[in-house]
Amino acid sequence: MNLLDKVKIDFRIWLKYGLSGLNPRLKSHFISVKERIGYQKWIRNFDTLTPRARETLQSSIENFGRKPLISVLLPVYDIEEKWLRLAIGSVKNQIYQEWELCIADDCSPRPHLRRILEDYAKNDDRIKVVFRPENGHISAASNSALELATGEFSVLLDHDDKLAPAALFYIASEINDFPDAGLIYSDEDLIDEKARRFGPKFKPDWSPDHFYSSNITTHLSAFRTDLLRRIGGFRIGYEGSQDYDLALRVIEQIDESQIRHIPRILYHWRVIRGSVARSSDAKPYAHDTARKAIGEHLERLGKKAKVVPAIHSLHRVRYELPPNLPKVTVLRFASDDPGLTVDAARELAEKTDYSNLEIAVICSESQMRKFEDEMDGTLLLKSAPSEDGDDGAAAYNRAVSETNGDILCFLGGNLRPTSQDWLKELVSFAVQPEIGAVGAKILGQNDTVVAGGLLIGVGRAAAIAHYGCPRERDGYLTRNRIINNYSAVSVSCLVTRRNLFAETGGFDSVNFPNKYYGVDYCLKLRSQNLRVVWTPYAELHQIDPSKPLTPGTPGSTAETSRFRAKWKAYMEHDPSFNPNLSKKNGSFLIKTH
Repeated sequence: MNLLDKVKIDFRIWLKYGLSGLNPRLKSHFISVKERIGYQKWIRNFDTLTPRARETLQSSIENFGRKPLISVLLPVYDIEEKWLRLAIGSVKNQIYQEWELCIADDCSPRPHLRRILEDYAKNDDRIKVVFRPENGHISAASNSALELATGEFSVLLDHDDKLAPAALFYIASEINDFPDAGLIYSDEDLIDEKARRFGPKFKPDWSPDHFYSSNITTHLSAFRTDLLRRIGGFRIGYEGSQDYDLALRVIEQIDESQIRHIPRILYHWRVIRGSVARSSDAKPYAHDTARKAIGEHLERLGKKAKVVPAIHSLHRVRYELPPNLPKVTVLRFASDDPGLTVDAARELAEKTDYSNLEIAVICSESQMRKFEDEMDGTLLLKSAPSEDGDDGAAAYNRAVSETNGDILCFLGGNLRPTSQDWLKELVSFAVQPEIGAVGAKILGQNDTVVAGGLLIGVGRAAAIAHYGCPRERDGYLTRNRIINNYSAVSVSCLVTRRNLFAETGGFDSVNFPNKYYGVDYCLKLRSQNLRVVWTPYAELHQIDPSKPLTPGTPGSTAETSRFRAKWKAYMEHDPSFNPNLSKKNGSFLIKTH
């Protein structure tokens, strides 16, 4: 987004909300500046390889149970000599020395490149070079490099990029710790022509729906070599997204437990003229190729879906709904005014283009008669009484038992959808067998995020991802504007299948009666290897900022303690987060100390 686009957005927000609407954007800009400064502090405190640190890593190699040979695949074409030497030098400078560098020159027109590569191969027998007789582009060149590989794992390196000195050490360490690994990927950053580092990508652990939106494995990625050969290597015709296509075909052959993430910056993606690192528009054809590869992958998995463009040329998967729409029960708590509650439910039905729908209004026994008098039999409304004063997990459980929808949508009574297809979007994910729950983007009065994806172990126990972030701001790794995964989503809009709710025992009203029952439910789904998805394409607005989004009183200290004890592993490490980010709140700020 260029400066003019940002100014236009700011002007529209000012017209609609005044200065109060611009405050979140100014705060968000401040966070971006703080992040840039924070990353330099992070480098100094956590990622500066001192001579002593290098010695420590070198000595720890002796404790490896095995020392796998790692092949670095380096396709080369018409690159400036200085960048090529830096790329090769980053391999030769590795702390872990059990490597081979497999270089394939794709018939470069610069004659001196051949001499340079021949000199490297002559002086180090770990460097292998093949000179292709004709230019075949990146996929063909990568396959030629793969043909040279004899290592157990193959690491991908572009001819103008740079490996961190400890990159192969951590790959080898991960192989030792997880010998069944099939794909290993790391965090990455950008590096400019003056070797200045910026733009870190601190990624989550394996997140399939995030991966379908954006290639989170790209750099650094390491694949089991025999697996690459089994799937036929890089495919011709997928140039520009050949690595993406490769990873999509690899994950079809392995279990998710074999996909490992190393939360360290092991790859520096150089920003030079014409590189994708400088601009995603440098290779516009690559985006279409990526969507083609994702679509074919989903088709091979038996999924009926379309892959369409998203923000910044990223991707959006749109799953087809089944021909016979499953019945959805929307469960909402009543307000104190029966008439207003029923009017709100009617409005929800009118603004939702999902035909097989019922809306269950949860009210107390004392309110039942008043609500039934207000009900109109032609509307898809029904009352689901709760005991007086019971407005949390137990009330939801009781309401579920009195309804019969195949899909359950727990929805705060203080929310209104911004588009009619919001429920279709959510249900399209909820019906996928490998997905357990899905949540929406929930916005406050100034179009800022007030609920949605949740980060476990952040804040007191769980924090709202991108809380206070303007609706149109990308958020961290664009996660505020693309479909991705979290370990939990807010119960203020949580959609799940009835059978899963029954199998897991519903909401735990004994241990988490008021606050953490929705988070606990999502984590129970995760423990069954079911994914939790968050989509920005289902949006809801908070109607009255003075009222809570969801019912229930604030969780007690005892309730928080029980949650932290039960989900200790998630408190220590949330797979949808990254240990290099601050646990203070959900702003994804870089940890600096």
